[in-house]
Amino acid sequence: MALAPRLSRALRPVPSPSPSAAAAAALLASTSPLPVRRFLQLHAHLLRTGVLPLAPAAASAFLSLAAASLPPHRALAVLHHHLTPASVPSTFCCNSILCSLPEPSALGFLRRMRGLGRRGNAFSLAIILKPCRTLAHARQLHANVVTEGHLRDALLATSLMRSYATCGAGDSARKVFDEMLVKDAVAWNVLITCYARNKRTKDTLRLFDEMRKGDGEAGPDEVTCILLLQACTSLGALDFGEKVWEYAVEHGYGGELKVRNSLITMYTRCGCVEKAYQVFCETPRKSVVTWSAMISGFAANGFGEDAISAFEEMSRSGVAPDAQTFTGVLSACSHSGLVDEGFRFFDMMLREYQMMPNVRHYGCIVDLMGRAGLLDEAYHLVVEEMKVAPDATIWRTLLGACRVHGHVDLGEKVISHLIELKAQQAGDYVLLLNTYAAVGDWIKVAEVRKLMKENGIQTTPGCTTVELNGELHEFIADDDSHPRKAEIYGKLDEINRHLRIAGYVPNVSSELHDLDSEGKECALTYHSEKLAIAFALLVMPQRRPIRLAKNLRVCVDCHNFTKVFSGVYNRLVIVRDRTRFHHFEGGQCSCNDYW
Repeated sequence: MALAPRLSRALRPVPSPSPSAAAAAALLASTSPLPVRRFLQLHAHLLRTGVLPLAPAAASAFLSLAAASLPPHRALAVLHHHLTPASVPSTFCCNSILCSLPEPSALGFLRRMRGLGRRGNAFSLAIILKPCRTLAHARQLHANVVTEGHLRDALLATSLMRSYATCGAGDSARKVFDEMLVKDAVAWNVLITCYARNKRTKDTLRLFDEMRKGDGEAGPDEVTCILLLQACTSLGALDFGEKVWEYAVEHGYGGELKVRNSLITMYTRCGCVEKAYQVFCETPRKSVVTWSAMISGFAANGFGEDAISAFEEMSRSGVAPDAQTFTGVLSACSHSGLVDEGFRFFDMMLREYQMMPNVRHYGCIVDLMGRAGLLDEAYHLVVEEMKVAPDATIWRTLLGACRVHGHVDLGEKVISHLIELKAQQAGDYVLLLNTYAAVGDWIKVAEVRKLMKENGIQTTPGCTTVELNGELHEFIADDDSHPRKAEIYGKLDEINRHLRIAGYVPNVSSELHDLDSEGKECALTYHSEKLAIAFALLVMPQRRPIRLAKNLRVCVDCHNFTKVFSGVYNRLVIVRDRTRFHHFEGGQCSCNDYW
């Protein structure tokens, strides 16, 4: 039934008595949000018939309907016009209106409401905090929370922490957390999320121990375990991740599918493919997320054939692949040089599953073609055939392939596209430097360095981490900050002597400065990966694999160094760089020098 006739009949003025405000309130309260045009008709009718201003009960219903039906700026205009001291809605109604308004409209309504004497409650502030995206607003609302005595409210304090987390203010979130009288698992999990979102991964791990030591407070729950496993994934902290898994099993969370999926991802991102596969096989009801995690894990570790086999087994089991599954299997093909298989899966996604490729799928195909040396074809695909706009990641993928294959002209074109997107980063110029250096064009290298200096472009220093007993040890090139630096440098000199006897020769093409051969060899000697390997050899038993995590792509010289090291010292070395894993064993690498 049309709403306007109903309201017209219910609210039509009669000589006596006047329209029933109670009837109007009941009708308004029972009405769902209206299309904008219908609400404006209603508003005009109420004004024309003299029903407005309404009694408080009807006014509350009318204002709630306005907030739910109109765009924010128009709703706020109606609210401000009709709000009077006599028609201020109840706190409950005001909170309903706040829920309907985005920031900053909600802030404006809250100020107006308070100016008319309706202070609201802790829930009012919690509603405002949910969409808060600026640090200034978060701090302003924090001040209101304190002055109004609502800091004891756990829901409000948790909302305030979330706002600080969104704004990247981890220390402020921690301060709110410390001031809470009762800290439940939700509050702990919000703080963990805050640290993880702001790249404070080591602080995230420390919270796990704090939670377990808390006297009488909430311990880690299922969500905590998932968040911590994700943090361990980011850091490559295998030992700590296994400690979290042990806790999950002991406390009954080991059977939860989301926990198991996070564990599979953690194992694969720490290079433990065998353990990940064991958990995968022991998971009774595998979702598409489970399959995708295992396929992507195989891909990242260079086991392309295994990833394809898992995809085919998934199809036989009746689980339909999604976009992430295809990203995983296409990535597996690119990392393993399976060009024909990659195009087959890309075609399957289009024809068999009617799934339109997204920018990540195209990125995998560009990576596949670039690694195989099909650079001009890859460029044509990006410029002429892609159905979605290429992003900076695709251009960087192609730029990396130009560096590997020494395609200088195309590398310059790709940089121009990144400049057009205004997305160029220091790493892009380093790739271009590598491309020029690979062909010995030191004049161009100098020009790029000058350009970077003039524009204040600073590169990210290479950093390699090693986990030992749950603690991360970080190294950069020529690092002298470690307390055992003398032992580390002594051990590395010893390793270099043994590797040279075994035939290792430094690859001076990895050094981007125009030095003589001796100078380049010296510059390469103390790269962060090599220092990390020397430290690991000092502290880790022979039977244990050496696991390293690198924030950048591993250089050719360090790759060769680690291959020879694995054979001479009979050690398994697993290196995770920015894009994939390298499993070094017996003088060989799982990537087959294809990375």
